[in-house]
Amino acid sequence: MENRRLVPTKGFALQKAGRIVEYLLPEEIYRIIETLKEERNGERNVLLILTLFETGLRISEALSLTPKKIDRYNGGYVLHIIGKGNKPRTVACPEELANRLKAYAYEKNLTPDSRFWKFNRTRAWQIIKEASKKAGITKRVYPHLFRHSDAIERLRQTGNPRALQHHLGHSSMMMTMRYLSTLQEEDSLRIQQEVQFNRRNENGRD
Repeated sequence: MENRRLVPTKGFALQKAGRIVEYLLPEEIYRIIETLKEERNGERNVLLILTLFETGLRISEALSLTPKKIDRYNGGYVLHIIGKGNKPRTVACPEELANRLKAYAYEKNLTPDSRFWKFNRTRAWQIIKEASKKAGITKRVYPHLFRHSDAIERLRQTGNPRALQHHLGHSSMMMTMRYLSTLQEEDSLRIQQEVQFNRRNENGRD
C-alpha cells in the first residue's frame, strides 16, 4: 500500500497492528442463523445476528437501535448511532436488512422509539453462545466477533481501510490496520501454499 498515512509509524503501533484478528466466515454466521430460525423468537434473534454482522455495530449500539434510527441516504439505508464516548455516527445498512428491520417493527407494533431487542448484553451473549454451539461452531463466539467479521468482509470487498475506520467509528487507524494485517497474512500463506518444488533433483541427478 503506497499511502503511508494509513500505516502506524511507531514500532509499538506496528507490533499491535500486526496482531491477527479472529473472525467468523459468512458461511459460519449463516449456519448460526439457521439454528436460530427454529426457535420461538427466531426472527428477533436472527435480526440481531444480521445487524451485528452486516453493520458492524457494537452490542451496546445494536441493543439501543430503534426504528427511527433507520434512515434513507443517497439512495440507500443508514443507521444513526450514538457510539463509544457518546459520539454520533452514521453507519451503512444493507437494504435487505433495513427492510427486514422495518417489517419486524411493523409486525410487532414497535413505536419509533421502541428498542428492537429488549434484553441486556448478558442475554444477547447467551443467545449467541447457545446458537453457535448448536450450529457446531468450534470457535469461541461472542457478540464482538461479528463486528470483527463485518470489518474483515468489508475490507476484503472494498480494500479501503480509511472508509472502514469511519464505518466502525475508530478514533485511530490502529485497529483497522489489524484487519488489514489479517487479510495480508492470509493472502501471503495462500500464495506460498501454491509454490511447488521439483523433486527430480532429489538424488543429485539432473
